[in-house]
This record gives sequence, structure tokens and C-alpha cells, in this order.
Amino acid sequence: MANCICSYNQSRAAHQQLLWVTTALVFLLFLHPTWAAEDENSSGEKPGLPAPQRFAARAQRSYEEAKKRLDAAPTNPDAAWQLARACFDLAEYATNNTQRAQIAREGIAVSRQLINGHPSLAPASYYLGLNLGQLARTQSIAALNTVEEMELALKRALELDASFDYAGPDRSLGLLYLQAPGWPISIGDRRKARRHLEQAVKRSPDYPENRLCLMEAYLKWNDISAASDQMRALEELHPRARNQFAGDQWEPEWADWNNRLELARKRLKPDDAK
Repeated sequence: MANCICSYNQSRAAHQQLLWVTTALVFLLFLHPTWAAEDENSSGEKPGLPAPQRFAARAQRSYEEAKKRLDAAPTNPDAAWQLARACFDLAEYATNNTQRAQIAREGIAVSRQLINGHPSLAPASYYLGLNLGQLARTQSIAALNTVEEMELALKRALELDASFDYAGPDRSLGLLYLQAPGWPISIGDRRKARRHLEQAVKRSPDYPENRLCLMEAYLKWNDISAASDQMRALEELHPRARNQFAGDQWEPEWADWNNRLELARKRLKPDDAK
């Protein structure tokens, strides 16, 4: 891929670099958004604090708690991957690239060390891939290499445990192929995106994120009929999912899911949105 990019003239390369930085940002926002909407169920935690700040504070506490657990049990693989997950979540709320890269690199280091000792542990490869994605957000042309490593890590996670994180490997690969530029710039591929996003829904049909991602992909491709099918499935799923994914820990997800569902509804059902 690097050889292909080098064959372009300097102006083309600069354009590609800018395109990738923008796309990496979009991709990570889809993968694990910085939640912008207030959930209808407050956690009761600092009620006057805006939702994004409350979620960021919660991510910081989760990171600190995960770090303490690993410090207390440095050979515990579960403590290690949970810290890698906390790094990914916390990086989502970073206020600048330096901070985001620092947090992501910690998650990458923890994941790689865990892979060395436990190469068959799916969460290690999974959170390696996601933290590499966070790092890619802070990079320019180097992101092209980072995203290829990210793809390999997510593929490895898929091989080890396709069901982890509610079909997270398929979902994450689908979003990567959906949002990345296509060949020869990067690895974007509509066919692969569709296959992985649809597979995520098949593996974990009751997880709202999977259907939302697939619906948004159909809308991106202007497949209104298929998107409408997913909208109907989401509306039917909503009451059950509210019971299944309940509690303060799901507050950021529901804030995001409700917001994205409403945006899609405005496009698919404009009369209802008026």
C-alpha cells in the first residue's frame, strides 16, 4: 500500500494524508462515539454536570480502578485486558492528540504484553486493534500503517472469539472497511463492510449497536429498503434492550443509541419527525 501511495505526486499525497486523517476521525466516532446526548435515565451522579463531562469523569474513574487492579495482580489476564479497554474508553474523551496518543499507547502496550503471554486470548487482540484505532486518530500519513495493524489485530480477535463484545470483532471490522478510504489509498471495502456488519447482526441481533451500525451503512449506500428493515427491527428491539442493557454503565451507550436512532428516523420517516 505504501508503494502505491508513493507513486502519486506530492499534491496527491498531501490530499490523501488529509483524507485519511478525516476518515480516521469519522471511523472512531462511529466505532465508539463521544456521547453527545443526555440519556433519559440519569445515574444520579453530579446531576448538574453535562452528560459528556459526566461520562468522561466516569471513564477516568474506570481507568484508575482498572490500573489499580492490574497493579495488584500484574499476572491476571482479565485485569490486563480490562485496563486496555479502559484506555480505549478514556482516549475517547481526550482533549488533544497528545493526550489521546499517550492513553492509546498505554492500551497498546498492555495489549501487546498480554498477547505475548496469552496469544489465544481474544480480548487482548481486540483491544489492541481498538487502541491502535485511537492512535491512528492522532497520526497523519503514519495512520496508514497503523490501520493495517489494526485490521490484523481485529481479524485475529475474530478468529479467537467472534462473539466477544456482542460480535465486536465483526462490528469493528465492518466499520473499519466502511469508513476507511478504498484502494489504493487504504483498506476501505464496501463488500467487506457489508459482510462483517451483517454478520455482527446475525451473531448478536439483540445488541442495538450492531443494528444501528448496519442501518447507518445502508443509509450511506442509499439502500433505503434495507435501512428501513433495520429501523423496524430496532424499534421492536428497544423495550427488550432497555431491560437487558440497564444500569449506569450503559448510560453513555443509550445516550448515543437514542440520538443516532432519531437521526436515522428523520431520514427514513420524515413525516414522523416533524
